[in-house]
Amino acid sequence: MIEIEPEPASAAVVFGDRLDVARAFTAALGEHGEERGLIGPLEPPRLWTRHILNSAVAAPLFAPGARVGDIGSGAGLPGLVLAIARPDVEWVLIEPMERRVAWLDEQVAALGLSNVEVVRARAEDWKRGPVLDAVTARAVSALRTLVPLVAPLVRDGGELVLLKGANAANEIGAAEKVIRKHRLTNVRVEPIGEGVIEEPTRVIRATVR
Repeated sequence: MIEIEPEPASAAVVFGDRLDVARAFTAALGEHGEERGLIGPLEPPRLWTRHILNSAVAAPLFAPGARVGDIGSGAGLPGLVLAIARPDVEWVLIEPMERRVAWLDEQVAALGLSNVEVVRARAEDWKRGPVLDAVTARAVSALRTLVPLVAPLVRDGGELVLLKGANAANEIGAAEKVIRKHRLTNVRVEPIGEGVIEEPTRVIRATVR
């Protein structure tokens, strides 16, 4: 029997009337995630806190009606979680691995998410040009590696909203060269979810010019 973390009270605050959908996704990921190679064996007992709510608190950062890409969606973190929390935003989940794409497609259908498109591709193989209003990613790679992959997908004036760990500020320092090359402005770290979840999520935000 897989032991999934009990739902924290903060889940209702974060998801509001979308909580039932979030519960269904969390239960599915907790039950099937390890066997399908989506999460490690240590993750179910901390699934809500470390993954679901850590992703979901970024939901208010996106504009209504925006078209947002999630690079390397994997298990659906943060893209599917954000799509659940923000049905008024269009999400494009970009993931190269076939088995993860199959999982994402299954969950989109099971959860009835009409605001999600799943694309099997690597970010560098994106063929549609700079058409997205924003791009997000979580635990994909260091900022200096990530910026050249994701900035070309974003329209002029669009935004990068990248979920990072405690080392976020240092990543900005190490990425100065690529930040200049890709003309990113207003690059900063923002903690989100303070007072709502135990450990705030650190987000690197930047405008693409």
